[in-house]
Amino acid sequence: MRHKIAFLFTMLATSFVAVAQSESSAQVEIDGSQGTSLTGAVMTSFDKPWAMTFLPDGHSLVTEKTGKLWLLDENQQKRFSVSNVPDVTPRGQGGLGDVIIHPEFNTNNTLYLSYVERDPQNDAYSGAVIERAKLSISDSGASLSERELIWRQSPTMTGNGHYSHRMAFSPDGYLFITSGDRQKFMPAQNMAMNLGKVLRLNADGSAPKDNPFFGNGSVTNQIWTLGHRNLLGIDFDKQGNLWTHEMGPKHGDELNIIERGRNYGYPIVSQGDHYSGVKIPNHEDNPVFKAPELAWVPAISPAGFIIYKGDLYSDWTGNGFIGGLSSKALIRVTFSQNDEGDWNVEEAERYEWGKRVREVEQDDKGNIYVLEDKEGGRLIKLQHKG
Repeated sequence: MRHKIAFLFTMLATSFVAVAQSESSAQVEIDGSQGTSLTGAVMTSFDKPWAMTFLPDGHSLVTEKTGKLWLLDENQQKRFSVSNVPDVTPRGQGGLGDVIIHPEFNTNNTLYLSYVERDPQNDAYSGAVIERAKLSISDSGASLSERELIWRQSPTMTGNGHYSHRMAFSPDGYLFITSGDRQKFMPAQNMAMNLGKVLRLNADGSAPKDNPFFGNGSVTNQIWTLGHRNLLGIDFDKQGNLWTHEMGPKHGDELNIIERGRNYGYPIVSQGDHYSGVKIPNHEDNPVFKAPELAWVPAISPAGFIIYKGDLYSDWTGNGFIGGLSSKALIRVTFSQNDEGDWNVEEAERYEWGKRVREVEQDDKGNIYVLEDKEGGRLIKLQHKG
């Protein structure tokens, strides 16, 4: 009997290694709409991956919506499941969300995690929250400590969609957060709520006193811009400009440059319409609202976003890369500005391989990685053939 059990464990271990080796050696051929050919090297796979960030030493972190935080080694293979992460109840679009590191991670080991918290008084209500914590890594595992909740969506809402809860640090050290409208429309215009907004906080979660609406209450103090729907991508360009993309209603997905104190109009204006078929006026019909620099009709369902700052692929430096869910593509956009300061933002190419793209990230060497959506979503390292 012992021999049979030992044989069984040997077979299982051998099968696991074989699957891991097969998975990590797989290649994906990707065709661009303008004739560019990319190759994707499959690194590993996850259960509903949602976000990724790189550590200074080449390790990376990947969240799964279902609640796991993975530490990957320098070869982007799973090393440890991080312990002492927040407990989440995945439901709808909510679960474990974004992960980013503090700008001084090398000295403070601090990271930030967003996730969805159920209201303890009524489980039908929920909202996104953000914790900061210390990451410890040893030869035997990785764990979080000194966890501290620093931000909450206010108020909690029914439903399980449009949390957004993406994060990015500005070059001058402020924490920017995208907070979705929770599929409730008018919160995006309600200044007593931090829903449907882009928020600007200090690294400890407090509101900077130079925020545009500071002095009007603790929630309003956080607001940087308003009139947004569901923002699942945020990044700064090399000049320090902040860009976000957001899902429109029925079509009308947007790419916006985020300017202090501006109102982006949703749900009063949009380049799309309601799912019911009811028309929404376009931004051009009411120019008091800031219009997007680029909009998509039909929709691409954007998720994940980087503005490429590497030089490994120098012809892409300064380009944006957006993951597409319904469009099942990676979308590359270019940015230019005329002498008057007006932006010209264009879709340059789409790269397709039949999978929903949830996340896009770049490492310090200039490599670009994408995470596919849903169960079995693969981490793929892209190579530009030129």
